[in-house]
Amino acid sequence: MIKNAVIWRKQFAIESLLEEDLEVPELEKVVFYHGQDKEGHPVCYNVYGEFQDQELYAKAFGDDEKREKFLRWRIQFLEKGIRQQLDFSPQGVCTMVQITDLKNVPGPGKKELRQATKKALSLLQDNYPEFVAKQIFINVPWWYLAYNRVMSPFFTQRTKSKFVFAGPSKSAETLFKYIAPEQVPVQYGGLSKDNDPDFTTSDAVNETIIKPTGKHIIEFTATEKTLLVWELRVLGWDVSYSAEFVPSAEEAYTVLVQKARKFTSNDEAYVKNSFKVGEPGKVVLTISNATTKKKKLLYRAKNKPLTESA
Repeated sequence: MIKNAVIWRKQFAIESLLEEDLEVPELEKVVFYHGQDKEGHPVCYNVYGEFQDQELYAKAFGDDEKREKFLRWRIQFLEKGIRQQLDFSPQGVCTMVQITDLKNVPGPGKKELRQATKKALSLLQDNYPEFVAKQIFINVPWWYLAYNRVMSPFFTQRTKSKFVFAGPSKSAETLFKYIAPEQVPVQYGGLSKDNDPDFTTSDAVNETIIKPTGKHIIEFTATEKTLLVWELRVLGWDVSYSAEFVPSAEEAYTVLVQKARKFTSNDEAYVKNSFKVGEPGKVVLTISNATTKKKKLLYRAKNKPLTESA
């Protein structure tokens, strides 16, 4: 297998491939690296539902030349990722986590996509063995799970141990088993955002459970002349959220920062608020769960100095 891989790398001209300009800006939404898992493995997301966009689909698979370019781009992307993201020293991290999002994936009728991904997968399996620490499939439709059960006997136990499958309602919770919420993009239930001026992946996210028909109170201490920034989300929502500032001085008045607002299960966004503190006190958040199901709450906060202009 090593011999065949070396021959393939020469025939495919990997070194010159790295210098080719194969960029299609829209493909940055299809395959991208974001953060790392709890063991330090880089995480690569594969979002083939983006190919529901007919214009993008045509750019990638419109003819034989475009399909070949897509294949070369996918190999180039992986090769660059291996060189930039992995460390093959004895104590280094030399494998990655692959997340495959099956939400809105084009069906079997899109034969060009099916053929291209099948060819790419074959090349990756033959020439990049053991580069994957875990393969997590999220937003998995029922028919895919049924297909996997049929195919499962043909996989080795070692291969099967790397596969994780999660339906739409369990996708975020499944990701959090392997990846901390501060490392998971907001579109997948986490709190990580590109170019966020307030929080980074080094700002840990707190996790807690809100009991059925229960209420959870969070308090953030604030000093004088600071900007307190916080963000939160509840998996599945269906809760109410409010925020107020309670000054330390007994004679001072409580300030309503966010009046009670109900978030439904259709709300996939996260909540981000801030409050300019002019005196010592605390910001109190109240999250009320009126449902009969427990809810997972994610939150974090940061004190930032106020500028003179602010």
